[in-house]
Amino acid sequence: MTKVSDRQLERYPIYLRYLLSIRDSGCKSISAPAIAKELSFSQEQVRKDLQVIARSSGKPKSGRDIDDLIEDIKQFLNYNRLTKAAIAGVGHLGKALLHYRGFADFGLEIVCGFDVDNALIGTQENGKEIYSVYQIANKVEELGIEIAILAVPSRSAQDIADRFINAGIKGIWNFVPIHIKAKEDVIVENVNLASSFAVLQHKLRNEEL
Repeated sequence: MTKVSDRQLERYPIYLRYLLSIRDSGCKSISAPAIAKELSFSQEQVRKDLQVIARSSGKPKSGRDIDDLIEDIKQFLNYNRLTKAAIAGVGHLGKALLHYRGFADFGLEIVCGFDVDNALIGTQENGKEIYSVYQIANKVEELGIEIAILAVPSRSAQDIADRFINAGIKGIWNFVPIHIKAKEDVIVENVNLASSFAVLQHKLRNEEL
């Protein structure tokens, strides 16, 4: 598999989301310069990114076939392979994630939730069963869960992560603003809202100068 940078990996879902939107509007093909202009990327950047994943080259006048590009990106990112995930923490964020339909476009299926609140345990949210966190070990194997999505309070995040890791989870998508300690063979991807906002704030203030 071709090695790409984290920055490149972050761009492919952006390309995919854009291509899906213009395909739905009836567009059949598109060029790298057109993508670059729409997404505010450099043309060279887009060309290099597409060369990594595209199975066929674009045509001089019409560009690349959108259906082919969509399929190429999905295959490269393994979106055609269904990955099952579970959410730990069914509060406001957890419920929002359980209701988000866009995950299906990326090959992610959230199969259940886990919580400590007895009022939630045994209920369903958007058709997904909510279990006790003490059932993590059994349910990970039973439901074929590969990714744990953490949306719990900071004080309990490490304990919940440990439960998933001990159950055999190899991927953690962490929405909690703390560092999660994990074994070397476990991948932890942090969604750092503070860092993202810092970038936004910095750019915004610089625009005002």
